[in-house]
Amino acid sequence: MERRTEDFPAEDPTAEDLAAADRPAAAPRRAIGRRGVIAGLAAAPVLVAASASAAAATGSGPAGGQGAPGRPATLVIGHRGASGYRPEHTLASYELAARLGADFVEPDLVVTKDGHLVCRHEPEIGGTTNVADHPEFAARKVTKTLDGVALTGWFTEDFTLAELKTLRAKERIPDVRQHNTLYNGRFEIPTLMEVLDLRKRLSAELGRQIGVYPETKHPTYFQKAGLALEKRLLDTLVRYGLNDKNAPVFVQSFETKNLGQLRKLGLKTRAVQLLSAAGAPFDLVDAGDPRTYADLITPAGLKTIATYANGIGPDKNQIIPRDAGGNLATPTTLVADAHKAGLVLHPYTFRAENSFLPADYRVGTVASDYGRAIDEQVTFLKTGIDGLFTDNTDVGILARAAFLGG
Repeated sequence: MERRTEDFPAEDPTAEDLAAADRPAAAPRRAIGRRGVIAGLAAAPVLVAASASAAAATGSGPAGGQGAPGRPATLVIGHRGASGYRPEHTLASYELAARLGADFVEPDLVVTKDGHLVCRHEPEIGGTTNVADHPEFAARKVTKTLDGVALTGWFTEDFTLAELKTLRAKERIPDVRQHNTLYNGRFEIPTLMEVLDLRKRLSAELGRQIGVYPETKHPTYFQKAGLALEKRLLDTLVRYGLNDKNAPVFVQSFETKNLGQLRKLGLKTRAVQLLSAAGAPFDLVDAGDPRTYADLITPAGLKTIATYANGIGPDKNQIIPRDAGGNLATPTTLVADAHKAGLVLHPYTFRAENSFLPADYRVGTVASDYGRAIDEQVTFLKTGIDGLFTDNTDVGILARAAFLGG
């Protein structure tokens, strides 16, 4: 997802730390540092799987916890996999998210020169792969205009899949997620088909359906490059038997027209209109349409979204904004307005470290230490949202369990 600049670190939690984080607050509370939670990841899935199983027993769909009366299950969505613990958009990240209890994993989709859908946060891959270390690709470093902004780097549409497979992923924000740099150079760039194969295998192994929540990245950009995402995505879903209204799939986009195009092409899965706290969908900007994201969340805008989508994916600050001091303020009416329009809400992005938390949920002064992330998510769940995107699946599972047991 195009997640603004709210991207910072998290840590592989031990079972001991997870249990401590889930206990009632005691004063004074000590921040959980990254080094203090790295040691026992092998134990963490055991604890989290138990929480996920308990939630699944009362939920519907892929292991979700029971939602409010008349509402769908409350979903925990692995944002770019378990990107707090592994380099994002790698099979290792997606698999870890599933094993930690995620109901859905989220692959961002871009296109190769030869038309394959691969999983990267952006078409520019200089920040997420070791392409700069490959002298054979040095000449492919170029400057392009991406959604109206000049960007210099290496772009997926200039590489064949075979060439991309010679590269290896690296941590996108190493200054924040230093621990994730341990895995630099170890994982390939996966294709969407590889993610769907993984989904099938893990669903069978874990005894529950793991959903996929693909995002079409920069559709207008790729359409103009002659590499439209829409038909490729639909054909892949059909090939895997996932183009069905009851399939464990949500297709999402920050643009508007391509979701309508997907419907016309025959998309039957659920779809979600992504939103931002600022700006406008680029397809509307490109067409000279003056509507902004703020216009889309009005009652009239939500009614229009409901004609082609089943839900919205707002910035979490559109649910509960922050005041001038960075503290959580009064919730908006967006949850009620969206539900009135028949839409579910899956806000983004929830992360464990102080850097991303509201001021009143931070613990200590170290930006990369964990704050009261579970408490923050419970606060948002109480507004009636239907799920959430998180870099830290285990935290999301614990928050959902605390909310449901509330």
